[in-house]
Amino acid sequence: MLFREIMEMLGTASFAISGALAAMNKRLDIFGVLVITFATAVGGGTIRDVMIGNTPVSWLKDRQAITVIFVSYLLTLVLRPYLRHFNRPLAVFDAVGLGFATIVGLQKGLEAQLGPAICVTLGMVSGCFGGVVRDVLLNEIPLIFRKDIYASASMLGGVLYLVFAGWDMFAPLAATLSIFSVVGLRLAVLRYGWEFPGIRVPDQ
Repeated sequence: MLFREIMEMLGTASFAISGALAAMNKRLDIFGVLVITFATAVGGGTIRDVMIGNTPVSWLKDRQAITVIFVSYLLTLVLRPYLRHFNRPLAVFDAVGLGFATIVGLQKGLEAQLGPAICVTLGMVSGCFGGVVRDVLLNEIPLIFRKDIYASASMLGGVLYLVFAGWDMFAPLAATLSIFSVVGLRLAVLRYGWEFPGIRVPDQ
């Protein structure tokens, strides 16, 4: 349980930072940045909890999550000038958040005794939909709907977790390997520009 709590905190912090950076890139004011930070951090987990009937949703019952989000928001405000020296910090934090949130969501599906395919899908929802909320609020097409390899990276991580861990809900080594797989694939996609082919209506 402690390991999953750490995963949840790291995933929440990573998504919060990615949301704050995205909002700053759109030149929102400090309140707008806070709103996007919060929405990104809890969006996927909220949808996941509603889907499995875990209400009130987890962040409403966990003051620690609110603290992590607010601290991440403040740190991003303070450290943003230094983050510019790194290559694509928003995408990197988003990749890290995707990895952690995917496995946490999948584990909660296993805990609810759902089937393997549903658990993998739940992990994908948990990992991807905070970014969807962020992008929609910022008037961007969400990554999950583009040619980018994003949702499929999340689902791959979920499948690997089931392969490595079987039906063990709390398998730290399997979770670690799966998270590294998701984050590694996302970073490779960013580095090499891998993508799925787009689909368009043929010209009339």
